[in-house]
This record gives sequence, structure tokens and C-alpha cells, in this order.
Amino acid sequence: MVDLHGARWRASSYSNQEGGDCVEVADGFPGVVPVRDSKDVARKPLVFPTPAWAAFVAEMKRSAEA
Repeated sequence: MVDLHGARWRASSYSNQEGGDCVEVADGFPGVVPVRDSKDVARKPLVFPTPAWAAFVAEMKRSAEA
């Protein structure tokens, strides 16, 4: 279990620029990437292993370029 108390959340660069449909991530957690929905911050965040998150982001970039 990762203690996310005090996490500093930032909007993903791929999130909707109008402030909706926003995915937020928290940096500074070695080996994992916490992710949450900005529209439902009371909900427990998902925590992904860093390699899995990196693979997901890489695929999103490839898909956006296609």
C-alpha cells in the first residue's frame, strides 16, 4: 500500500484543456505512478508500476501520431 497523504497532483498533458475529463498523476513515488480522476478526487486513486504506466503513455503517444 502506498501512502498518498500529501501527494501533489498534476493534470496529465493529455487531459482536456478546458478543465474536464482530467487524469491527474502524482510524482515522487519511486517505482509507482498514482493516478486519479480530477472529477472524483474522493475516490481511491489507482497505483500503477512505473514500467506499466510508461508503456501505457508510450502507446497513447503512438496512437495519437497515427
